[in-house]
Formats: sequence, C-alpha cells, structure tokens
Amino acid sequence: MDDQNRNLILATVLSFVVILGWMVLFPPEDQAPTGPAAEQAEQEEALRSAEIASGTDEGPGPAASPADAPRVQIDTPALSGAILLEGGRIDELALKRYHTEVDPSSPIVNLLNPVGSDTPYYALFGWAPGGSLDYADVPGSDTPWEVIEGDTLTVETPVTLGWQNERGLSFRRTISVDEDYMFTIDQTVENTGEEAARLAPYGTVARQGELDLAGFFILHEGVVRMSDGELQEIDYNDIPELDDIQREGGPADVVDVAQDGWVGFTDKYWMTTLIPDPDGAFTSVAKYVPSADIYQTEARLPTVEVAPGETESTSMRLFAGAKEWETILAYQEQGIEGFVDSIDWGWFFFLTKPIFVLLHWLNALIGNMGWSIIFLTLLIKAALLPLAYKSYVSMAKMKELQPEMEKLKETAGDDRQKLQQGMMELYKSNKVNPASGCLPILLQIPIFFSLYKVIFVTIELRHAPWFGWIRDLSAPDPSSILNLFGLLPWGVPEPTSLLAIVSLGILPILLGISMWLQQKLNPAPTDPTQAMIFAWMPWVFMFMLGRFASGLVLYWIANNTITFTQQYAIMRSQGYRPDVLGNILRSFRRKQDAK
Repeated sequence: MDDQNRNLILATVLSFVVILGWMVLFPPEDQAPTGPAAEQAEQEEALRSAEIASGTDEGPGPAASPADAPRVQIDTPALSGAILLEGGRIDELALKRYHTEVDPSSPIVNLLNPVGSDTPYYALFGWAPGGSLDYADVPGSDTPWEVIEGDTLTVETPVTLGWQNERGLSFRRTISVDEDYMFTIDQTVENTGEEAARLAPYGTVARQGELDLAGFFILHEGVVRMSDGELQEIDYNDIPELDDIQREGGPADVVDVAQDGWVGFTDKYWMTTLIPDPDGAFTSVAKYVPSADIYQTEARLPTVEVAPGETESTSMRLFAGAKEWETILAYQEQGIEGFVDSIDWGWFFFLTKPIFVLLHWLNALIGNMGWSIIFLTLLIKAALLPLAYKSYVSMAKMKELQPEMEKLKETAGDDRQKLQQGMMELYKSNKVNPASGCLPILLQIPIFFSLYKVIFVTIELRHAPWFGWIRDLSAPDPSSILNLFGLLPWGVPEPTSLLAIVSLGILPILLGISMWLQQKLNPAPTDPTQAMIFAWMPWVFMFMLGRFASGLVLYWIANNTITFTQQYAIMRSQGYRPDVLGNILRSFRRKQDAK
C-alpha cells in the first residue's frame, strides 16, 4: 500500500469515525456551580419564597386556574396570553410568530400554561415576609389583585395591579411589555401603618408536569444563568440531583450574585428568564420541589425596610419568548451581560458563533437560508483554498511519482526499511508532503460539527425553506425513495421507524453521488481491501447522514461539489488530467470481472 493511498484511507476512515461518534465527542459544556448557598442575614427571609410559589411548605399553595378566573389579556405583535389576577402571575403566553408545524395554519407555539393544565409553566412575582410580617401580609401566589389601570396589556398600555393588607401596607405592581418578548415588572410598597416593615422582593419561574423537550443530549435544556459574568447550565435531569439544602426543602443550587446576572429555563428554541437590575445584587436559585414535581428558578432581591410613611420600589424584567439571535443581541447591547450565550453554542463556540453570524448576514442579503448555506460553503472553501491548493498540488505530484515509487518497491523487495527511506528521499527531493492530503479533510470536521450545531439549535433555521419539497432546513429531507419521491400513492415511514433508515430522500442520494464522483478523480487503489473501503464509503455516508437536517446535507453536497471542481482544476493546472469517466468504466469492469 503506497503512502498516498494510505493517507487517503486514513483521512476518509477518520472522517467516518469522527462523524459517526460526534454525539459522544460533542456534548454541551456544563460549567461548575459558581458558589455555595447564600448566608447573608439580609436575605434570610427571602429564602422561603419558593414555598410561596409552590405551596409545598407553610406558605399558601397555588390556586386552581378555572376558565372563569379573572384575567388581564396580553396582546402584542409577538405575544398573546393573559395574567391571572389571583396571584398576579403571567401564566398564559403564546408566540404569534411561530407555529408548531411548517404549515402556517397549524397552531401557534404555546410557551406558558396555567396551573391545572397538563404542563403548568408560569412566572410569579411577590414579596417574602420578614420581621413581624407573615405570609398573609405580603402578596403571594393567591393574592386577589385588583386592576388599578389598564384593560389589556399591550406595547402602548401597561397594566397596574393593586392590593392592600390589613397592616397598612399598600402594594402596586405595574407590568409593561415591549414589541418582542421582554416584560418589565415594577413593584412598589407604601407603608401607611405605624411600624416599619421588612420584606424582600422576588421573582419565580416554575414549571411542572411532563416537559416538552427535544431530549437530544448534545443540546442543553434546563437552567441557564449568568452570575457575575459567568455562565452556568444545569440540565433538567440534573436539577433533582443538586446538593440538598435543607432550608430550601429540596435539591437546590443557590448563588449570590453581585451584578450582571439572570436566571431562568431554556429549551431548544424558547426561554423564560428573570433579569434583575444588572448593577444590583440578588440571590440566584435553581431548585426542585420533589413533593410537587416542580422545577423552579428564582431571583431574590435584598430585603428592604419600609419605615412608616415611606415607599420602596423595585424592578425586574422577564424574558419569555423565542431565542432569536437579533432580538437577544439587542437586549444584550442594552446591558444584559452575556445574554447571547443563552443560545447553546457548544464547545466550538469560537466557530459556531462566527459561522452563524455569517450565515445570518447571508440570509439577510439573499433572503433564502438554503442558498445562504451554499454561499457560506463557497466562502469557507475560498478561505481554505490556499491550503487546498497546496494539498491538491502535492497530490498531483504524487501521481507523477507513481512510476518511481513502483521502481522503489521492486528494488526494495521485502525490505520495508529500505523502501521507507527511499520514499522519504523521493518526497524530499521532489518537495512533496504525503500527509498534506489529509489536512483539508481534517479541517472540515470541526466546521461540520459547528454547522450542525448552528442548524440544530438556532431558531433562524427552524421551518426555514429552500425550494420545492425542502420546506424546513432543520428537519431531514421529507422525500423518500420508498414511494419514488411521491409518485407512488403511499406515505413514508415515521422518523422513529426502522424503515426510516432506508427511506432515503433526494438530498442524501445526491450526497452519496457527489462523494462517489469525487472519488473518481483518482483511479481506484490496486489493493482489494482499499478498493472495497473506497467503494462502500459514499453509500455508508449516504445512509448515515440521511436522517440529518437537510441544511447540513445540503452543505455537504455543496462542499463535495466545490471540492471536486477545485481538485479537478488544480490537478489539470499541474499537468495531470483526471480521467473521471475512464475511472468509472474501469471500476465497473472490475466489478463485472469479479462476478
């Protein structure tokens, strides 16, 4: 086996093995927790705010949410939903810009749901009691708020709620929302009583029931938070395993944040996040309430003391919506530290981020994500062209050296050391690097992984069409060879069916053909084992990548096509004329002879 074929075999097999094992090699990064539980006396009273929200301890539990419960409607260009006045919680929220299926007549995506539904998911704000105050003296999960101002929450019209206890404390809560997904909750408490009151504001996002998740372990779904500029991620299945902090009543992770922090839940495309004042301190909590099967994140602000005749105010924001890159970036530029990192960029963030930004820019310019992927491939190949040129020139020179290498083999006979020394001298005298053919292929591996991550996690690729039958580049090619691509009157197997493995679409078949043609630039290896590996490789890749996102398969086809063109042109420029048709015919004849 000569060195050229050995290197080609090595590069191809290595690519195959790495792509086959990408799920093992490419998990999301889980950073260690940033610190132990908070022990500050100022916040001790607020540490039981979770029980107020979940009703798992001494505090009152969440009220049921019947259809006739009083509500304030939410209606913006991006959102529709309602605020439940009992508790003042935001517990109904749907995303107008997104549908559950590609079909625009399908239902819009539902994000938040009330208690009593199959999947309760809501945001609750309130005050935790301190000093002589009790839970009945502060607004919590079942407080009967009254509407003071505003009938419907819109971008132009905030809503103000009010409630007063029997000890002279008057509470006001003003909720406003922008044209995208950011709510602002301003809370005030006025003390008209005769004694000072100690209490601590908090915000909680809670969800329970069966979680609607992608469930793919290269994707982080669960708690995402920023604490003093440090990102932390905790998967949903890891939350019940957190260190048990007894005062929390269950598994919890508590972090004191000095500034620049936020905390919430992230799914594949959606997120619900509490965002206190970036310049203010708070306690960030991720916890699980086992008695009620509730996952919670909390932002607990420092305890305040309100003297008689005084008023204290606090503000917190709530992001509840789609993880659109432009939208989240705009919020980051407004002062939310590291908010773009709520998108799961993965280990290769130094590649995934610039690849996505370039793809996003191309899509804005072209207006079609499929063509943008093709142009992105062109730009990547152009950037790698100097390296590819050296590689293909070296490969062309290796072809020219074939006669001399055959002579060396005849001269050396069974003396492998003499053969290796002779080949090294031959390479050196002709300035040929036998390993250069591997490098362009190896460089494609992290690019392939990064582009896969971009296509898989970014909402901009969700339901993005190319043309014709490709209506969702984030999903596999929906066509199938089993019904002759729609010509026969029956459907295709479900993605979970074993038949889906052989239910190849048009794009995977084109992928196999493009790899096969690329191989035919060079004659098949004379060694039978090498020839067999090369013969099977395109079709193995075709089946292996057949159920990948069609956007990724499109990238691979474009990459193969451009590589074929580059290699053919460069080899011709070096005086070597690839005989593609002749190589195909010779390969066919060998198969016929073998029969």
